[in-house]
Amino acid sequence: MTGFGKLTGVETKLLMRDPGAIFSMVIPLFILIVFSSGAAPGDTMLPALSMTVAVGLVGLYMVPTTLATYRERGILRRFSTTPVSPGALLGVQLILQLVFAVVSSALLVAVSVTVFQAAAPARVASLVAAFLLGTAAIVAVGLLIAATATTGRAANGIGVLLYFPLAFLGGVMQPVDAMPELLATIGRFTPLGLFRQAVHDAWSGAATQPLLLAIMAAYALVIGGVAARFFRWE
Repeated sequence: MTGFGKLTGVETKLLMRDPGAIFSMVIPLFILIVFSSGAAPGDTMLPALSMTVAVGLVGLYMVPTTLATYRERGILRRFSTTPVSPGALLGVQLILQLVFAVVSSALLVAVSVTVFQAAAPARVASLVAAFLLGTAAIVAVGLLIAATATTGRAANGIGVLLYFPLAFLGGVMQPVDAMPELLATIGRFTPLGLFRQAVHDAWSGAATQPLLLAIMAAYALVIGGVAARFFRWE
């Protein structure tokens, strides 16, 4: 097995033992149950809200907390003296977090459709595009937090504090129609707001809005680039 493969195996085991991973899996399920009380059979909003919650927790909580903790404990510095580079560790972490986001979202979708009778996705290709670009945009924000936070606890706090305003503005905590027009407009262009809307459009069969996808791609490239510029390995 290659060094990259061994690293992937070790990091997978650590992720499965991480209490934060359990938290990020259980909380979206809990919120899904709460949301489902007002949902009608064939609902298309429920899966979009659930996936937004799941990906938001992965990108804004798990990614920055894990990487900042590794830096704080000197793990990244020690890796710099081995054949496995810190860049490889970062790559493995991002792949694992993406897989975790996919698994968590798939679980939520399965529960939404089978238990709460939500509608199945109407445009699968558009859904995949929205999911990948939206996840990349949200994870880019998490990487920026990881790049600037001095400790794992600081990254955790920043991520959680950022998550709730973005979730509120993005229409996750209450319907967008019930928000003041200015806040609704601002929220529509936040990473979580863009993700929720793009996923809902694909799920309901509405026409894909290229502007939403373009903005998410821009978030991923610009914020990801800034994060890479300021990211410290030690």
